[in-house]
Amino acid sequence: MSKIDRYIARLIFIPLVANLTIAFAILIIDKMRRLFDFVATEGGPVRVVWRMLANLIPEYLSLGIPIGLMLGILLAFRRLATSSELDVLRGVGMGFGRLLRVPYAFAIALALLNLAIVGFIQPYARYAYEGLQFDLRSGALGASIKVGEFTKLGNRMTLRIEESYNDGRSLRGIFVRGDNKDGQRVSATASRGQFLATDDPDTIILRLTQGVLIHESPKFAVPRVLTFDNHDLPIPLPKIEAFRLRGGADRELTIPELLVAGKDQNETLKTRLESRANFHFRIVEVASMFLIPLIAIALAIPPKRSTSALGVFLSIVLLVTQHKINQYAEDLGARGAVDPIIALWVPFLLFAALAVWMYYTLAHVPGGQPIGALERVAAKAAQRFRSLLRFFQRTPRSV
Repeated sequence: MSKIDRYIARLIFIPLVANLTIAFAILIIDKMRRLFDFVATEGGPVRVVWRMLANLIPEYLSLGIPIGLMLGILLAFRRLATSSELDVLRGVGMGFGRLLRVPYAFAIALALLNLAIVGFIQPYARYAYEGLQFDLRSGALGASIKVGEFTKLGNRMTLRIEESYNDGRSLRGIFVRGDNKDGQRVSATASRGQFLATDDPDTIILRLTQGVLIHESPKFAVPRVLTFDNHDLPIPLPKIEAFRLRGGADRELTIPELLVAGKDQNETLKTRLESRANFHFRIVEVASMFLIPLIAIALAIPPKRSTSALGVFLSIVLLVTQHKINQYAEDLGARGAVDPIIALWVPFLLFAALAVWMYYTLAHVPGGQPIGALERVAAKAAQRFRSLLRFFQRTPRSV
């Protein structure tokens, strides 16, 4: 690489990493709040939140990488344009085709990374995330007993505690009731208690200290009352269903697996359509990254004597719009309304045509400005707004 290439690479790299980090942090923080609510509702340990967030990293990276690439290239070339360095580079014979070398090096590297993420890493991470959700709902992660609430342990036992210490190992103010099939009922209160493991993985012991036990039965005229210093109460754990195998949803299949499932005649039509639609969706999302350098450069360079940042705003709008169109097209293809190839690749070709036109207008049309009309409209709107603001500032206020 020449010194100019290294200089452009440095200009791209810094905003690329910064924007990718910001986008990733925003997505993670928003999801973190909802995961904390979900885990608290299910009564699971807080540490599982971090495991769930770790499994969402590939998904959020796949969303943030195109945004980071777009803004990295755009802000780098915008700086070159506004500081007149771009004019110097073009004056010494470096055309836009030559200047695209470094942006496309970034685009190819990040597209391959994104392909690895969406094609192979994300399916396994998504399956692990769904497995953690299943374990939380089924209690396999050791859901905590909520203080001050009645908690069902199995089908025939209810427990309530007033205080909990040492992550649930030390309990205070305990009430427990168990019902037998023959109509007998055992109720107990105790000042202290703790859970103990046994050799049987399906049973734990609740050791009660300093309490009273009441035994009721249809055979007894009056309930039997027993005061104890220590009493061990066996508690059968509920059976936990095993989580399904990977592949219960198309997002959990790798790209080769989607390709096979889409052609497998033993699968249902719905499954084949969903697999084909998701396969083309992932490929289109990765292929779109090769159009980003063309759009970014076209939007980065404002008209002469202008410092408008309209291109930055439009770049985000274009990326988000194209992503949402792909999602809608995938849904159409999965429902069989439109063939997945047509539903996803026709919008991609239109997006590619727009990118090529914008780049050609900038690079090969004298004085060409792809968004020149929008720039002029935005400039006039800003001028009108400033005039209106000055008018209201000059207008005397009535007493």
